[in-house]
Amino acid sequence: MTNNKYFEMNRAGWDQRVKPHFESKFYDVDGFLAGNTSLQEIELAELSNVRDKRLLHLQCHFGLDTLSWARQGAICTGVDISPVAIQKARDLTIATKLDTDFVCSDIYSFERKVAEPFDIVFTSYGAICWLPDLKKWAEVVASNLRTGGTFYMAEFHPIIELISGFSYFTQDQPDIDEEGTYTENGGDIVAKLATWPHPLSNVVNALLGAGIQVECLNEFPYSPYNCFEGMVEREPGRFYLSHKDHDIPIVYSIKGRKIA
Repeated sequence: MTNNKYFEMNRAGWDQRVKPHFESKFYDVDGFLAGNTSLQEIELAELSNVRDKRLLHLQCHFGLDTLSWARQGAICTGVDISPVAIQKARDLTIATKLDTDFVCSDIYSFERKVAEPFDIVFTSYGAICWLPDLKKWAEVVASNLRTGGTFYMAEFHPIIELISGFSYFTQDQPDIDEEGTYTENGGDIVAKLATWPHPLSNVVNALLGAGIQVECLNEFPYSPYNCFEGMVEREPGRFYLSHKDHDIPIVYSIKGRKIA
C-alpha cells in the first residue's frame, strides 16, 4: 500500500471523527466560542509574543488552536488533511470573526499562497505519528519558515507507544489499527488508521538536517489531556502515568530557529 493510500485511509478516519469531536466536552467548542483558549500551559509558557507574527499551524484539525493563536494577535494559517475538519474551521472563523486562513491539504503537498514565508511554524499533540517521513516533514517546516523564524512543537512522547506494545523506533510499514476515538462521546466511531513511530532522535535530527537549530528540548511527566488509559490527575489539568511506580514522560516540546 502506498503512502497516498495510507493518507486516504487516515483522511477518511479523521473525517468521521470531526462531528463527535466538535460536539464533545473534550474540545469544548462552546467554551471556546465564549472566549476560552484551547491552548495549554506548556505551549503558552514556551511560545510567547506571537502578536503580529505570521503563524502556520500544521495538522490543525478543526482549528481551535489556530484560532486561539489568532486571538493572541497572530496572523494564522491552518492546514489539515480532512476537508470536513477544514469546513468546521472555516465556520468557526466566521463565528469568531477572526481573520484566519484554512487550507485543506496533506502537509507534504502544502503550498503557501504568498511568497513571504512564516514567522512561526507550530504543531502539537498527536500530529507527527500520521507522517511516514520526518525528513520530508522537516523540509516542509523549513521551507515555510523565514530565516530567523521560530519552529515550535509540543508532542506526545514516543515512550508511551513502547509501553503500549508498539515500536519505539522508526519502521517502514505503519501500524494499522482499527480503533475508536479519544473523546468521551466517540464510542460509535471506529476507523482503520495508519501511524508511524518516531523516536526523539529522529525528530531532532530531521529538524537539524533541514536547517532548524534546536534551542531547547523539554520533557514533561504529565499531559494536559486525559487521553491515555490509567491517567491520574494529580494537579488540576495535569494528567500523569506511572510505570513500575515511576512517572513516565508524557509530552516533549522542541523550540528551534531557522538558521539558513
